[in-house]
Amino acid sequence: MNPIKILKQIHLSNLFFQGLAGIALAFLVGYFVPIVGPFAELMLLAFAVIFVIDLLLLFSKSEPFSGNRIIPKRLSNGDENSIQLNLKNRYLFSIKAEIIDEIPHQFQLRDFGFWGEFAAGEEKIFGYELRPTQRGEYDFGNINLFTQSRLGLVRRKLSLQAQETIPVYPSFIQMRKFEMYAISNRLTDIGVKKIRRVGHTMEFDQIKEYVRGDDVRSINWKATARTNDLMVNQYQDERSQNVINAIDMGRVMKMPFDGLHLLDYAINTSLVISNISLIKEDKAGLITFSNKDSVIVKPEKKRTHIQRIQEALYNLDTNFLESDYERLVISLKKHVNQRSLVLLYTNFETFSSMERQLPYLQRIAKDHLLVTIFFENTEMNSLLKEEAKTTGDIYTKTIAEKFAFEKKQIVKALNQRGIQTILTPPKELSVNAINKYLEMKARGLI
Repeated sequence: MNPIKILKQIHLSNLFFQGLAGIALAFLVGYFVPIVGPFAELMLLAFAVIFVIDLLLLFSKSEPFSGNRIIPKRLSNGDENSIQLNLKNRYLFSIKAEIIDEIPHQFQLRDFGFWGEFAAGEEKIFGYELRPTQRGEYDFGNINLFTQSRLGLVRRKLSLQAQETIPVYPSFIQMRKFEMYAISNRLTDIGVKKIRRVGHTMEFDQIKEYVRGDDVRSINWKATARTNDLMVNQYQDERSQNVINAIDMGRVMKMPFDGLHLLDYAINTSLVISNISLIKEDKAGLITFSNKDSVIVKPEKKRTHIQRIQEALYNLDTNFLESDYERLVISLKKHVNQRSLVLLYTNFETFSSMERQLPYLQRIAKDHLLVTIFFENTEMNSLLKEEAKTTGDIYTKTIAEKFAFEKKQIVKALNQRGIQTILTPPKELSVNAINKYLEMKARGLI
């Protein structure tokens, strides 16, 4: 083995320096007490022998460890993603190792590492979780190990080549979770309300035999006469309705909550709603708007369409400037030809900011069923619950109450103009948006 390479891999442990300090102390005492001198020399000799043995053990193999990183082909934004390290000890003796995985710089974890103990020839899997908060490409580096024998004087640095680039996509973990519950009709288990259907849908499904509990108003008398059995018409949810997720890419969506921007919450929920609407056999589409060109994915109902939407959401980029709502109106006029459910993800902090955009919202609501979604300031809500102890606290709490009241006024003003609203904490956005979508279908509004 190359001597220079060996020197680069040698790291002296704390135990080495502690032993050296003990020997130095023994020699110092021996200077004043001559009888101690020979013992100090024996200690130094023993220490040198153990040091050499430790080096020989650690460098007895040129490639003493093998391993790789087990990681998904893509990570889910805003979710805990499982990462595993598969490592094997090729030494003929047990070893202890500090394992340092070179994780992407976006996580800003400077002291990320853990210890592992390996028997001779043992293979182990170590797991940890990472929660990305930005979409894009994440670069993983090598897997570094600092190995030491039971003697513990020297540590050998090993570096296993494991460089790879992994993309972080909008939250497909959240999408799959809601998809699973939607397919099994168990959405109520995760907070989605069971919506009672109002009246009949007009889309005929089939004629079936009457069973107790069926609506007697659906009895098909002609089929009953032909079969001599009581038969009823069965209806199904109207399908092939357009569901458009319209995302504001402007500066109002830059506000952070729990590591994610409001924009990322909107993107994750758009993916969930698009998938749920495709399961319900509606058409899912996407429109983004800001101060410049928009991203438009026209509504379709093919199950593979979700991949196009996911790719479009992954590639969204913004400079967080002021958004142009007129651009959204024009895009809907140009690309959406039938009445649709438009879920508009934006944010209004003050009543005046909503009033500036109100003419555009009313123009959209004239042609489509518009649901305006904006966010509660959860930090401000927690401030309202705290007790005011000083005059400054009273002023701060009064201003917070004013902003909270304005949010309620915005909801009231929009509802008075026939515009549906969702005022939601960021973490509850997906559940509340699904509830509103199912409510609109149950009421036959789309």
